[in-house]
Amino acid sequence: MSDQIRHDLNEALQEKAGEVTDPGGRTVRVLADVEALELSRRFGCGVSIVYRESLRSGICPHRYLRNRESISIDEQLRLARSRVAVIGAGGLGGHVIHLLARIGIGQLAVVDCDVFDETNLNRQIFCTSDSLGKPKALVAAQLLGSINPGVEVIPHELRIEESNLPGILAGVDVVVDGLDNIQDRLVLERSARNLKIPLVHGAIAGFDGQLMTVFPDDRGLIAVYGPVERGGKDQRSPEAVMGVPALMPCLVATFQAMEVLKILLGRGTLLRNTLLHVGLDAGEVNRFPLG
Repeated sequence: MSDQIRHDLNEALQEKAGEVTDPGGRTVRVLADVEALELSRRFGCGVSIVYRESLRSGICPHRYLRNRESISIDEQLRLARSRVAVIGAGGLGGHVIHLLARIGIGQLAVVDCDVFDETNLNRQIFCTSDSLGKPKALVAAQLLGSINPGVEVIPHELRIEESNLPGILAGVDVVVDGLDNIQDRLVLERSARNLKIPLVHGAIAGFDGQLMTVFPDDRGLIAVYGPVERGGKDQRSPEAVMGVPALMPCLVATFQAMEVLKILLGRGTLLRNTLLHVGLDAGEVNRFPLG
């Protein structure tokens, strides 16, 4: 975007911004979605750019008004400038993608080689009767366009490999593990480590789930799984053996999305070198230091 177009866009933002009273009784300048869409068309740019310029000017997109008590305007702008890759768009990854889109991540790379089938209807947020047989990554991208047009979604309909991950993860700030097998997780971790990108791991099976955040210098998933070769003898994941009711993907995905926010905003205590285990049957959440 040229300096002149940016200048004209910012003038238009000042003109289009309205005022509302937030739940705390304060007057806030906001930009309605309908105005953001109109400005996007007028200036030939994505809604994501309109949102970023709006936030940069101190104008809160109306959709983010209820974020303000927990996420400042400056932090919302930081999220809008961030890029996150989610590997897997099924039970776990789908919920992560959905949460990150609503919270306002600027760009999401969505990676999945699979299509939706009837066994996904019990838990996968983007799976409906109408999406059966359709690619998960493409369906997620399409639905996210209506959930938050201010998020740029880049779908990748492929299986991750050592050879394609550098291209997928180029420029990404955080990568999220929404995979369903250990072998692919270790491939993802190696690539994230080589590219110096933090990885947020998550796994679910039955009414149990786990997660941890892995930075490039951390010991990482080998502390959880040990050395596992891709294409090894046992290819069945715990998820396949124990099943996954709808409750666990929502819960673990929420923890994962929060880890992403903590990384991007530099706040809170990350689950580094610590495995968080959640057991819904027992109603327990436990932390295991991994050293």
